[in-house]
Amino acid sequence: MDESVAIQETLADGQTCLIAVQGILAGEESVESRLLGLVRTHGEHALFLYTHRRMAITAEDVWLERVVPITEGFAAEEVTPDSDLHIIGSDVTVQISSEDAQLVVQLPFGSRTRTFLQEISKCRPGVVGSEDIKENEKHIIANHSWSHNSDDKATPRQSKSKMDVTSEMMRSSSMMISGKGCILLEQKFGLRDNIVKFQLERKEDSYTYLQNFRFFIGTYNVNGQSPNESLQPWLSHDVEPPDVYCVGFQELDLSTETFFFNDTPKEEEWFKAVTDSLHPDAKYAKVKLVRLVGIMLLLYVKADHALNISEVEAETVGTGVLGRMGNKGGVAIRFKFHNTNVCIVNSHLAAHIEEYERRNQDFKDICSRMQFCQSDPKLPPLTISKHDIILWLGDLNYRIERLEMETVKMHIEKEDFQALYQHDQLKKQMDKKAVFDGFTEGEITFRPTYKYDTGCDDWDTSEKGRAPAWCDRILWKGKNISQLSYRSHMALKNSDHKPVSSMFVIEVKVVNEELYRKTFEEIVRSLDKMENASIPSVILSQTEFFFKDVKYMQLQVETFTIHNGQVPCQFEFINKLDEHTYCKEWLIANPNSEMTIELELFVNKSTATRLNSREEKIEDILILHLDGGKDYFLSVTGNYLPSCFGSPIQTLCYMREPIRDMSAESIRELTLLPLQMSDDIFQDEKPLDIPKELWMMVDHLYRNASQQEDLFQQPGLRSEFEQIRDCLDTAMLDTLLSSNHSVAEALLLFLESLPEPVICYSLYNNCLHCVNNYTLSSQVVSMLPMCHKNVFNYLMAFLRELLKNSGKNHLDVNILASIFGDLLLRPPPQHPKPDVTEKRKAQQFIQQFLLREGNSP
Repeated sequence: MDESVAIQETLADGQTCLIAVQGILAGEESVESRLLGLVRTHGEHALFLYTHRRMAITAEDVWLERVVPITEGFAAEEVTPDSDLHIIGSDVTVQISSEDAQLVVQLPFGSRTRTFLQEISKCRPGVVGSEDIKENEKHIIANHSWSHNSDDKATPRQSKSKMDVTSEMMRSSSMMISGKGCILLEQKFGLRDNIVKFQLERKEDSYTYLQNFRFFIGTYNVNGQSPNESLQPWLSHDVEPPDVYCVGFQELDLSTETFFFNDTPKEEEWFKAVTDSLHPDAKYAKVKLVRLVGIMLLLYVKADHALNISEVEAETVGTGVLGRMGNKGGVAIRFKFHNTNVCIVNSHLAAHIEEYERRNQDFKDICSRMQFCQSDPKLPPLTISKHDIILWLGDLNYRIERLEMETVKMHIEKEDFQALYQHDQLKKQMDKKAVFDGFTEGEITFRPTYKYDTGCDDWDTSEKGRAPAWCDRILWKGKNISQLSYRSHMALKNSDHKPVSSMFVIEVKVVNEELYRKTFEEIVRSLDKMENASIPSVILSQTEFFFKDVKYMQLQVETFTIHNGQVPCQFEFINKLDEHTYCKEWLIANPNSEMTIELELFVNKSTATRLNSREEKIEDILILHLDGGKDYFLSVTGNYLPSCFGSPIQTLCYMREPIRDMSAESIRELTLLPLQMSDDIFQDEKPLDIPKELWMMVDHLYRNASQQEDLFQQPGLRSEFEQIRDCLDTAMLDTLLSSNHSVAEALLLFLESLPEPVICYSLYNNCLHCVNNYTLSSQVVSMLPMCHKNVFNYLMAFLRELLKNSGKNHLDVNILASIFGDLLLRPPPQHPKPDVTEKRKAQQFIQQFLLREGNSP
């Protein structure tokens, strides 16, 4: 995750965050996390220090604490601590000095920190390049001049979306090209550099050799508990210490607060518990920690391997409700170890025995959406599959099916695990190549790891009586991997799961410096002969693309190939004249390989309304530009099938026919209706009280899902959402035939897609000002247009009915108010992103109406 984007959103115009790194600020009595950003203002530089939430994604997650100008009095020295009291292992400790500040900061080792320090070293006027960073001795990194305003507060500005992030904000990280920590520093790669890099990858076997390293992989679902026992029986079970630790947790915190705001003190508790339980015969350094709600992944290496770690990146993917909530999903860390690219994934997939298809979908979503930035921002992101070694761990939640409880327990008592394994859902799905295709799992010779009574080894004796299952798994993909052990650890009894571990020996590619230099020189000499041979040119397999019957939130992909002429060439898609992006918002060009480009078309809530009303069509021209050559033009067209998703409430209330049966002119006319209308604008047509599509979804849930466990918290299936959407848009069926979870998520997606939320943007601030006064809040609701007011009252009555069955569905006022507060009460488009306080006010506003008696829907 690039924290510089969050910092950039806080800066004034003319200020740019060049690079950011998260570190630990060491005080006299405590250590606290800080974000450090190197900020440039009109050629001058300063360090900005921010306090922050654990995941700094946007400006609302960071708060500026101080500014340290890089002036003549500034110095940054790498120091060796007097003791090893800090828990970051051998991370870099930097002492920052200026006229007004004396700070000691511990930074995680790896390419990000090295680049950060080297960028600082380049800030001195007149200095080009960077100075070496020496280990274990004091060394002055920088001493710069800076003219700084006396006001230390950065001026907030309008937040930028991901699409607005400029290349100037993105800085390349260091790329390690040898086992001795040699750094190649480049702001960006040119054509020649990319050719050299490509040829080096092709000839890698000529200058590398394989060396064995021991990797410990561990996974533990802790069921929201705090650590109250040593983790050494799990983490330090073997005599020989591992070279690398990859430790994953699930359900770190089950509180509603963590689910919606992603903040939990248990992150620090479990981090310390792991650090204290690593193998005592070696010294380890933390490389990275990443967390999404209750899913956390920690990466450590032996301290003497620190210089061989580079290109460290971490990302998260939520697969919960609305495809983003992080109670389910995955976190991942990728890094380069010597010359081998490694990716570690920790996932928590959908629960319940019957939801194996949802688990399969979660896996595919994580694989497709998990993307890591590369050193050169012009290069496409790396996906999980683009790594030499993939290690996948977590609570995958696959169960044992089609066996009675007593039969399962009988097999366990006899330790007849192979017979039991034949009924394992993950095995069956892998045999069908429906999930984890190409991955390997070792033989299971241990008892199922779920579900136990907390504090003992007894199977679940609760009312639900969950059947035993191997929920917690470890798989791998790649060459030169040997599994030494695969086991559970019954000694730990803190959770209803048992932790699982696996020890691997992995052959890692290590660079021979002399052979590398020889290969590099041969490539450069060969390239010199090729240059200037001719003008770059390419042949495209296709230049016209038609996307047929495009539907809301249904991805379509067209692929074409590029064949170059006699000389290597580099291409990019460039912006058209007077346009800020190279393509329309519903389109993206995704290089799939050196020769193949995928055009992905996906209509979501931000683009559906204008396509529904025909204000915009599926039409675009892409310009593919060759570096040193000509431009090629690609035509993209298609037809969009209008949908109730993305249509305004009042538009749908005036549609008595399905939207697919309406003429384009009628849809356009109704979509452009003003919010407040006189009663006689359509004298012959009285609008429906609420949209019929909304009624169909709520009616289905009211009749079938009032007692459904985890309603609005367990996501549905994508295939079923597509069936629901088509049913609502065509009225081909009178009832929805999908699962309750899929209908519930479709309802949330419908509300999210409304261009004007149920509570209109104009009344947003009014609502926040009266959260503690039900009378005033009711008056605000009474000011809504009639259709919006009807929808709000209808939804509140439905949610109150659900709360009457909270004993069965496990819903409470806080959960429903948090989910629907974000959807019904949204800030206007130009409003700053709401902070936690503002989000809680939205939640409190909805709570008032859930606690009042009302009529059923």
